[in-house]
Formats: sequence, C-alpha cells, structure tokens
Amino acid sequence: GRALSTPQILLSTDMLLFAAYVFLLLLWPCGGLRGWPVARRGGLSPLQMTLQSGKVDCLVVGSGISGSCAAFHLVKNQGVEDVLLTEINPVVGGNVISKENDEGFVWEEGPNSFQPNAAILQTVHELGLSDDLVLADASLPRFVYWEGEGAGQKLANMHALPTNLPGDLFTFQLLTWPGRIRAALGAAGVIAPQPDKEESVREFVTRHLGKEAFERIIDPFVSGVYAGDPDALSMKAALKKIYRLEGLGDFGPGLVSGAINRFKEIAEEKKQNPPDPAWPTSKPGQLGSFRKGLQALPNAAARYLGEDRVRTGWALEGVKKTAEDEYEATFKTDEGMKTIKAKSVVLTVPTRVACKVAADVVPAAKRLEDVYSPTVAGVSMAYKKEWFKPLPNAEQGKPLNGFGHLLPRKMGIRSLGTIWSSSLFPGRAPEEWELLLTYIGGARDKGIRDLTVDQIVEQVDADNHKILLKEGAPAGKFVGCKVWQYAIPQYTKGHLDILNAIAEDEKAAPGFFMGGNYRTGVAFGDCVQFGMDEAKKVATYLKESGKVSAAAPELAKA
Repeated sequence: GRALSTPQILLSTDMLLFAAYVFLLLLWPCGGLRGWPVARRGGLSPLQMTLQSGKVDCLVVGSGISGSCAAFHLVKNQGVEDVLLTEINPVVGGNVISKENDEGFVWEEGPNSFQPNAAILQTVHELGLSDDLVLADASLPRFVYWEGEGAGQKLANMHALPTNLPGDLFTFQLLTWPGRIRAALGAAGVIAPQPDKEESVREFVTRHLGKEAFERIIDPFVSGVYAGDPDALSMKAALKKIYRLEGLGDFGPGLVSGAINRFKEIAEEKKQNPPDPAWPTSKPGQLGSFRKGLQALPNAAARYLGEDRVRTGWALEGVKKTAEDEYEATFKTDEGMKTIKAKSVVLTVPTRVACKVAADVVPAAKRLEDVYSPTVAGVSMAYKKEWFKPLPNAEQGKPLNGFGHLLPRKMGIRSLGTIWSSSLFPGRAPEEWELLLTYIGGARDKGIRDLTVDQIVEQVDADNHKILLKEGAPAGKFVGCKVWQYAIPQYTKGHLDILNAIAEDEKAAPGFFMGGNYRTGVAFGDCVQFGMDEAKKVATYLKESGKVSAAAPELAKA
C-alpha cells in the first residue's frame, strides 16, 4: 500500500500526467540465529520439549519476508508459542539477500527497497529496528530515459517524472502534444467501454491513456516492477489498485476521478486506524531500507524467535493431512530426513515448490506449475564520481541525485532499469564512488538465461556507459551479481482463476494456509502485510478449533 496526499488536479491537457503519477506513486517499487533465547530453568522449557517432540502448533515454511513476518507476529502478537520456522537456505531471508564487503560497499541481490506502510512500520518498531531504518528523500526524481520521436530535449535524455504537482507538469516533455491530449481525455474519462474480457496491462492502459503514454511511461514501469510482458500480464491481477480506479469515481470512469475517491478512502482508513505514535514515521513517496540492507528484517525476526524456533538448511519434501485434521511435513536436512507434525501450516515457498509439495493437501496447488517466473539478474556496479557525464539534478560532488532510471523497451537498451543505490541510502559506497543496481532479463528477454555472469556484467556495464558515463570512462568496478533463474511470478491472464481454485480447495484443508508473492502481491510491503494477516488467521483457527497447546495460555483465554 502507498500513503498518498491528495494533489491538486488540473482540468487541462496535462491530466494524463496525473494519471501516470497515480500509477507510479501507488505501485513504484520485495545473521545469526542466536539471541532472545527461551528461558531455561533446570532443563528444557515447555517450548523446547514441544519442539523436540516433533509437533508444533504452527509450522511456517519459508523464511522470506512473508514467512518471517508470519512467524514473528504469531509469537509476538498472537500468543502462539509453539511455532517452527524452516528455511531451505543456510541463512534466513529467502530471496532477500543483503551483502557488504571490506571495501565499504553494501548491496542487495534481491529486492532493493520498500515503500513504507503501516504493517512495515509496526513490524520495524516491534523488532527493534527503528534506529536502523533509512528513508530516501521523497523529493528525489525518478527518471525515464527517452531519446527522440518528438520528446522534448533533456540533459542526457533523462526525463524526470512529476513529483510536485501541478508545477512539474509544465516542464514534463516526455510526451508529444498529441500524446498529451489523447491521454488527458482518457484520464478525464473519455474512454471506450470496458470490454467483456480480461484485459492485459497494455490493453487497459492504451484504452485509458493512449499508445504513447503506455510506451513512454507505463511500459518501462511494468518492466521495472515485474520484469514482465505487458501483453501477457493481467491488469486486474497485476495492477489491481489501478484497475479498481475505473468506476470508483463520481465523475465517470476516468482514472483521475477514481483516484480522487481512492485518496479519500486512504484518508479515512488512516483516521479509523491511526498509527501508534511509537512507530517510526515516513512521508508519501519515500522508499525505505535498513543501514545494512533489507535482510536486517528477517534476521531480526529470527533473533526474536530464538534458535529453538528456527531451522535452516531444511528442504521441504512433502506435506500430508492426517486423520486428526492436522499435518505432517517431511524435510530433507544435513542430519537426514526429519518429520514435523503441525496443527497448522503456513506455506510460503515459491510456486515451483508449492505445486509439488502442497498438491496432496490442496489439489489446485498443482496449477501453480503454470505460473511463469522469468530469469532476472541483479548487477551491482560502482563508478568513480568523476566518470559521470552531466546529469539532471546533479550537485557539486554528487553526480547522481535521484531514485534511478527506467528504460522503455522501445529504446533498444537491454537493461530494464537502474537503482541509484548510493543516492538513495547512506553508507552504500565509499565516498569517491557511486553504486548502481541494474536489473536485466525478464519475460521479454528469455535469452538472458543463456548468458554467463561475465557476459551479463559486460552488458550492464555497456548500458550504464551509454546512459550515464562520459565517453572514454573506464569499465566499472564489479561489486556483485545474482542471477535468479526464477524471479518474479507473473500475474498473467488466468492467474486469478488459479488463486480462486486454490482458495476453494483450501476449504477442505482447515489450518493449511498458502501464500507468498504469487498470491498477495510482489511488493515488500504486501509480504509484510500478509505475514501479519496470516498470523491472525492462524491464531483464530487454533482457538476456534480447540487446538491451543499448553504453551499458549494467553491464546486459550482470548
């Protein structure tokens, strides 16, 4: 979720830019286990005895953001003590991987940041991470690289997307005047009727804002967020917050009218659920991280849970339902096969795993094998500050001063987009260097899977030189590269049918909860919210079914 303030809306040809602004602000993009030990009094605690018996109240499989937050909130806020969190990798975090080296670089190999919401801020506070939270300046511009075809001239062909409305509208020249007029009419509600079929992202946006606005603003955004194909992605599934705006307004089906009412809804939601004054605060449009990267959150959750509740290096082989309406999960570990009996299960594994291990309990889970996750690489490169060409918004000694840039497919550049990491957050690079995180690959570049890491790094470096660096600048310093063979799950047409089938089959498996970024959204904040919500559902189920263990007296009395 995004926290937005209501901007002034111009009833002019620049309405389209407000519509683009809505897209971008609503959707711009996700250690050790010791500490917080369970008290021991002359032997094993009730929790240790329960866990060593191989039976728990809740088994959470997968320690990414979804699983870590579910396990944490179960123990912290729902009174469920007998929780076991398992992870296939040697450390917690799942696809959230933060790294640092002796040279002073800190970088991400998975998700790069989050847009704060109430669930994140509450979790950060309760995990004791408030002092580690870092928030980027919301006024920093986001750029789209575009050259020619009637667009206005901009330094280094970098067009800053509007951040201050309405003032920025008059200097935004990424679209031609015909393109602006077409999009403005659509934003105001002069559009074709909604078709009687599931629209792709391209079809929906083109119907509302026109071809030019799609190609120059929304297409690069979709590439940057989903690494997806807008002809295949379902608008209703992938960008549901924007899809909902059509028909939400009081003045026709346009996005502007719908956005006005959505802003009112957000204000009312905040009024009904005010944040705790103890939580850290954020401003609309800010991006967040932690001083040493996003993995700080699952690491902190694992420390809170304690080593008795966390198992790493455990690979789930299968789950089956028992005659007692409970569950038995089998894991492959370095110590041999392990079996855990659980009264409830929260399964947060990727689709390629869930389709196999969950099918015996939820038959429709087998359909998850049809969910496509393209190959994407995240490449971190560093460049000396003096190597950069003059760029918009640059300051003395600070050549990069923005969030980063997106790359429309029509520009013919292979990289999808680049986060200006050292501009966003402090301590990401030594003083004389700038650090960039570039994503490359995705649903429209399947050939990326055939490249070696060296070839991927060479391509990214070439793209960075073309867009950002002076002619003759040296090759960049390689910092890190992670190739995700199965990256972001694609919410293509028919995806909601799969999720609906899973939800129907789950009714016959009480206490079995499936989730993760293929179901709740790909944003970091969506996953945190999922963990918090699922913890409540699990606790309610355990209480109402009478399956509360003696180690959870607070829940039994609730």
